[in-house]
Amino acid sequence: MDALRQVDSWPCAHAAVAVTGRIEAAYGDVDRPFAWASVTKLATAVAVLVAAEEGIVDLDEPAGPRGSTVRHLLAHASGLPADDLTPIAAPGTRRIYSNSGFELVAGFVRGRAEAPFTEYFEHVWGFPLAGSPASGVEAPLGSLLEVAHELLEPRRLAPETLAEAASVQFPGLDGVLPGFGRMTPNDWGLGFELRDAKAPHWTGSRNSPRTFGHFGQAGGFLWVDPDAGLALACLTDAGFGDWAKAAWPRLADDVLT
Repeated sequence: MDALRQVDSWPCAHAAVAVTGRIEAAYGDVDRPFAWASVTKLATAVAVLVAAEEGIVDLDEPAGPRGSTVRHLLAHASGLPADDLTPIAAPGTRRIYSNSGFELVAGFVRGRAEAPFTEYFEHVWGFPLAGSPASGVEAPLGSLLEVAHELLEPRRLAPETLAEAASVQFPGLDGVLPGFGRMTPNDWGLGFELRDAKAPHWTGSRNSPRTFGHFGQAGGFLWVDPDAGLALACLTDAGFGDWAKAAWPRLADDVLT
């Protein structure tokens, strides 16, 4: 709890933070809805993976730009830029972070499921997707902890599917990690950003290389460290900035310590 209380010094009016797994603790405005921004992608990725397990889609079937697949879209390897549908690279050649890719893959599931993706998302999670599948969740910390629990001990997904999603897809691709600069390589799984040996990074120096998760421009994040058996979830009303680059790793290290 002493580690979690450091959010009181952050430049936000409201914050909620929790650690779950081997240790359970929470602090702050835990019942307040927060914008998740791109942390939404973790929940969307799981929903797409559930669709793959149900046979609604296949990870390796064509989707998006020519030569791209569902797997490319989830792994930010389709060649699409951040917010446009015109490719700027061939699939599988660069790691380009793309909200558009998540919009497309959600639309692909919608077409196959013959139902709005928002309905499919809520069917999987039990909480709503209010906007874009790339950034549209607005919900309290408890909903983010549902995602954390799934990524620690899956119930919606088979363990083998989660293991694949948390492993490097299209190894060796370079690219920019938003907010932190070019990474060589910039490893991602299926919707999950992989820590590996990246530096600088938004997780802590004590996080294992197997740590995966996502952060958002709204000032929140979720990481899962399988080696520690812990997940750390945080939501705030402060936009991502230099404060977060210093505060988030310090919080992670203090929790792991």
